[in-house]
Amino acid sequence: MRVLIDINHPAHVHVFRNPIRILKEQGHEILVTSRAKEVTLPLLDELGIEHIPLTSLGSRGMSSLVRELFQRNYKLLNVARRFKPDVMAAVGGTFVAHVGTLMRVPSVVFYDTDNATLQNAITYPFASKVVVPRCYRGWLPKSRSERYAGYHELSYLHPTYFTPDRNIAIENGLAAAGDTFLLRLVSWQANHDIGKHGWSMELLANILHELEPRGRVLISSELPLPEQFQNNLYRGNTAQIHHVMAHCRAYIGEGATMASESAVLGVPTIYTAADRLSYTDEQETKYGLLRHVTRLESQPIKSAIDWALTTPPEAWQRARQTLLEDTVDVAALIVDQITSMR
Repeated sequence: MRVLIDINHPAHVHVFRNPIRILKEQGHEILVTSRAKEVTLPLLDELGIEHIPLTSLGSRGMSSLVRELFQRNYKLLNVARRFKPDVMAAVGGTFVAHVGTLMRVPSVVFYDTDNATLQNAITYPFASKVVVPRCYRGWLPKSRSERYAGYHELSYLHPTYFTPDRNIAIENGLAAAGDTFLLRLVSWQANHDIGKHGWSMELLANILHELEPRGRVLISSELPLPEQFQNNLYRGNTAQIHHVMAHCRAYIGEGATMASESAVLGVPTIYTAADRLSYTDEQETKYGLLRHVTRLESQPIKSAIDWALTTPPEAWQRARQTLLEDTVDVAALIVDQITSMR
C-alpha cells in the first residue's frame, strides 16, 4: 500500500511517528509531506522521518490562512499525482480531504478539536472517514465517522511506546533536585484561534513569581518573550521534552495538546484557556487529572496551583492508571484505520 501522510504541526509529528514506523514494518510505502510551523521540520529531522516541505505558516489572520489553503492544496496535489497514493491521512486533514477528493483517493482524517468549526466545515464533507475520540462533541458526517476510546497523545505516550527517563529529563532542563514546573504559551495562529488571545506578560510574571520559590520554572513558548523571561526558556532537545514533562510537579499553560500530554503522563495539569475542548473536559471530569481555568487572571490560576500541589503525588498515578485501562493503543488504531481503506 502507498500511504501519503500530511503533517502540519509539531504535535502531528508525534501522533504519526509510531504509525509511520509500524506501517513501514508491515511493508507499506510511506510519503510524508510537511509544513514549516514552529519546530515541525526540525522535529521530523531529529526523528529521522524523511519529508517534503510544502508551505510555511504565514502571518496571523484569515487572509493568510486562505492563501495558504490554495497554495498547499496545489502543491500537495502535484506531489500526490507523482506518488499515486492508495490512501492519504492527516490530523485535521483539510488538505488531504480536498486533494483526495480531486484524485478520487480515500482520505482518513484524525481530529480532536471540536471548536475548529470553520476548518471542520471545509474538511469533513470531503473526507472519506473522520476518526475522533469518543468524547468529541462537534458535528460529524455520521455515515463516515468513527469514535475510539482515547486521545491523540496516546499514540506516542502510551506505555507501549514511551518510558520516561529521569536522566534524559535532567539533561534537558529538569531540576536534579526539587520540583520543576512547566509553563506553556502558544502563538494563537491556528484557524480556530482567530480573534483569541492568551496570557499577558504581566500574568506570566505573576505566575513566575508564585512558582519560582517552589522550584525551577521552564517556559515552552511559541512566541518570542521579553528579556526578563529568557532564563526560564526551555532550551532542551525538542524531541526529548516529554521526558521532562513526565517528571514535572505540574503543567500550567495555554497549550491544549501539552495539557493532554501531561494528563496522560499522570502530571497534575492546569489548562488555561477561555474555550472548552471535549478531551480536556473528559480528562478533568472523568479522571481528575486536569483543572481547566477559563479566566486568564492570577488568582484562579494560583488557586489551581494550590489544588495541584496539595493532592498526594500517588493520586495522580492512580488516576493515570485508570485512564490507561479505559483507553486503547491509539498508534495501533491509526494503523488499522489507514490500512482498512485499501
